[in-house]
Amino acid sequence: MSSGAAPYDALLLVSFGGPERADDVVPFLRNVTAGRNVPDQRLIEVGAHYQLFGGRSPINDQNRALLEAIREDLDAAGLDLAVYWGNRNWDPFLTDALEQMKADGITRAACLVTSAYSSYSGCRQYRENLADAVAAVPGAPRLDRLRAYFNHPGFVEPNVDATLTALAKLPADLRSVAHLVFVTHSIPEAMNASSGPIGLAYSHQHVTVMDEIGDRVREETGHRYPASLVYCSRSGPPAVPWLEPDVNDHLVTLRASGVRAVVLVPIGFVSDHMEVIYDLDTEAAATAEKLGMAFERAATAGVDPRFVAMVRDLLLERAAVERGEDVERAAVGPVPPAWDVCAAGCCANPQGHRPALCGSD
Repeated sequence: MSSGAAPYDALLLVSFGGPERADDVVPFLRNVTAGRNVPDQRLIEVGAHYQLFGGRSPINDQNRALLEAIREDLDAAGLDLAVYWGNRNWDPFLTDALEQMKADGITRAACLVTSAYSSYSGCRQYRENLADAVAAVPGAPRLDRLRAYFNHPGFVEPNVDATLTALAKLPADLRSVAHLVFVTHSIPEAMNASSGPIGLAYSHQHVTVMDEIGDRVREETGHRYPASLVYCSRSGPPAVPWLEPDVNDHLVTLRASGVRAVVLVPIGFVSDHMEVIYDLDTEAAATAEKLGMAFERAATAGVDPRFVAMVRDLLLERAAVERGEDVERAAVGPVPPAWDVCAAGCCANPQGHRPALCGSD
């Protein structure tokens, strides 16, 4: 273990997981919806978009690529640190990862969650899953979650460049009149209201990232593009209010107001998840085509070297904090760097309290 990473002897990549073949889709969705009594017929209907891609979500392959990139980056920086990967809902599961870490003699690991923002589903639920996994593996290593990184330059800057690249792909005569449509995963309004230590963190964090990217694009192009934050992947009972507007509804509204070109910027996602390749590249692209709008989708951070280097930066930052050292935390925009340890009640579970790691409750 490198002294720079002490007290950590491992990094654990924590992700959502996804099916890898057609027969995996319903079992995977059973895991996702566990405890909600969702019938298999409904899961078959929900999983239809997975079947358009052979039943294979891109997320596991993307995590494999990120895992390899992180290992290469740490090695190039002289950090001899073991790197593991565990999912909430599909193989490799978190319990399997912890079993392997225990067998390898790992004592303490920093956890990077592949969700950049604060919300129950994007943070606390992962912390609950980590608590479940630790409880299931006696002698499991101690786990610390690395801070939310929505405003880390290693996440924001790749999104800025991706937006500029997408704008450049639009027809020249439409480029200056395009609208930027920033997209993230919708969540229930009540979940947003309880996100973060004082509420509304999820929506506010996204707005600050949208504004920061818009400012950077203006600096590069000399043009202020109209921008809006929209949502995708709504699910659940229609009577439960979720964050809106839906991306497709917003495209209809824009076209009705005379907008002829859009760039979709998926700031809510760190890589091309199913929500990106289906909700945006398939459904939203079809909506734009039907409306006669020029359409481009900006790339996600993926394995951009700046995003990969961000992982190392967050690891070394937290390691220094745990050693009692002063540390400068990288962040852009008006919101300060996120907290290391979640406050009591942060991103509360809407169904009631459950044990969670990496917090003060």
